[in-house]
Amino acid sequence: MSGEKHIFVGFKTVYMKRWLLVCWGCLGTAFSVQAQELRCNISVSTQKIQGTNREMFTNMQKDMYEFVNNRRWSSNVFSYDEKIEANILITLDEQSGGDEFKGTMQVRVSRPVYNSSYNSVLLNFKDNDVTFKYREFEALEFNESGQNSELVNLLAFYAYIILGMDYDSFSLMGGNEFFNKAENIVAQCQNAREPGWKSFEGRRNRYWLINNLQDRSYASVRECIYKYHRLGLDAMSDNVNEGRLEVVSALELLQKAHRSKPNSYIMQVFFDAKSDEIVNIFKPAFTDERKRVYNIVSEVNPANVSKYSALLENKTN
Repeated sequence: MSGEKHIFVGFKTVYMKRWLLVCWGCLGTAFSVQAQELRCNISVSTQKIQGTNREMFTNMQKDMYEFVNNRRWSSNVFSYDEKIEANILITLDEQSGGDEFKGTMQVRVSRPVYNSSYNSVLLNFKDNDVTFKYREFEALEFNESGQNSELVNLLAFYAYIILGMDYDSFSLMGGNEFFNKAENIVAQCQNAREPGWKSFEGRRNRYWLINNLQDRSYASVRECIYKYHRLGLDAMSDNVNEGRLEVVSALELLQKAHRSKPNSYIMQVFFDAKSDEIVNIFKPAFTDERKRVYNIVSEVNPANVSKYSALLENKTN
């Protein structure tokens, strides 16, 4: 097998079922609900908190895991192998009043690439404004109409973000339903005392994440997500060169958005997940194509320009 296909080998049997499921869901087809959508590993790190009840943190992690993975977040049916893979790492830095915690949350989401054993990272997002109360043995329950605890709102918000990102990668604007629900949670939290939900608290928080995803000015970014994955990566098992051309075309959509509204938050979010992958995809490409990609990504994502310089190196194979 060609070295150019080194990240696209093996076979992912669940891919086509996932794609059809997403497309049917976007067309509004009704399903009888039988299985949850997420297979999300949740870890709670408490190394910075000393002298507390360690069993409580074990129960906290268990409660979070069961809330995210056992709840049905849509009307679509997922088998176990079709579930969306994600990881959430919550690092707690402070505990006050016995039941209030502060820290950060890292959310990582991936999706399968067609006819491949490779999973592509869709989102690798760090939330630095995590504050919530947790009371042991108190059930985590979510009401879409509001009146939820801060912890429930946090977990529900990111569950919808995870679903929206996955659906966007399989169908153009396929994540609308879930992004709308995430936006609704943000709207309900505008009077919350906890940080991260409001526009004036900073330019890099939950408010701005969903704002950019929903902003029509950045519609080309979401179009890029679809084209990059569905038309680009998924096509590479049949024709690597044609698939790469679609990825280039997708990146040009980001360039268009950047020139219209430079330094957007959603652009940083995209490249936090994709910068390494882009280099790996195009390292084996012809010189002209590598230079073309370098010119795009170095303009749109100058923070990683040193990483992209690998695309200008002479090929040794």
